[in-house]
Amino acid sequence: MTTAVACGEAEAMEQLVRPTPEQLAPLSRFERLAFELADFVNSNPMTKSASGLFLRSVGMTWVYYCTRNLVHVLGLDNVRTLRPPRGLVLVSNHRSLFDQYVISCWLYRTTHLLQKIYFPVKAEFWYQRPAGLMLSLVMSGLSMYPPVFREQGKRDFNRYGVRRLVQLLEEHGAVVGVHPEGTRNKGADPYTLLPAQPGIGKLIMDARPTVLPLFINGLGNDFLPQARANFDGTGRPIVIVLGAPLDLEPFFAKRNTLRVQKELADFAVEAIRRVGDREREYRAQLERQPVRGPVLVG
Repeated sequence: MTTAVACGEAEAMEQLVRPTPEQLAPLSRFERLAFELADFVNSNPMTKSASGLFLRSVGMTWVYYCTRNLVHVLGLDNVRTLRPPRGLVLVSNHRSLFDQYVISCWLYRTTHLLQKIYFPVKAEFWYQRPAGLMLSLVMSGLSMYPPVFREQGKRDFNRYGVRRLVQLLEEHGAVVGVHPEGTRNKGADPYTLLPAQPGIGKLIMDARPTVLPLFINGLGNDFLPQARANFDGTGRPIVIVLGAPLDLEPFFAKRNTLRVQKELADFAVEAIRRVGDREREYRAQLERQPVRGPVLVG
């Protein structure tokens, strides 16, 4: 590496968005340690490349073999020619702990979109327990970043998280996976979504990325039973539907206010719901005529 390149990378590192001392102060010692480790991995070009290599070669390989007999991916024509000029935000429903992970695995195998990927996650478990930090390392190479805190005294840290994601989405090839519902939907009907949270609207209005709606259904929350069902043929089909990129220009033409952010968040959830309608129709066909995966449909 030349001196000029090294100096350029060092200068870029210095310009990275960082939380203020006031935003860091309420975090526990372990939360700060977990954040600093994940921040270092995701902010340093060399460590992020190593994380991506691990995710693609190890993490996504075992996900592929543990789901391939059940997976059906629809809507590939919506992304095969997609070349976002800036970052890409994947907005999906949230039924399982592994939704975005499985979606990302199959997007990587079937498209060119995934280069640098980030999953904002609730700090509970992932940044507050050693087991969560270790699982994030093993599953995603610490790509579950940045953390989102729900405790009242720590919510100011989330302002940093949005600013950091906006900065990341300035890069071509950056992909951020989010759930506009804000939390996992435990309702009996997978097609009835929770109300949208305005945070995703703020992120999109600030970053102005390409936004792709997705819907996933059929994935469980218990890893071992889910993997076993894939191999013995007893599992439900896991159907992933990719929608077309959203037309956001009508929102971008407005002032960036809280009201517009909420309208945009509602628009994203409605787009996910419409994509879910196609999943419902396809699943009904599978019930009449079961097909073993993997199935890839334009």
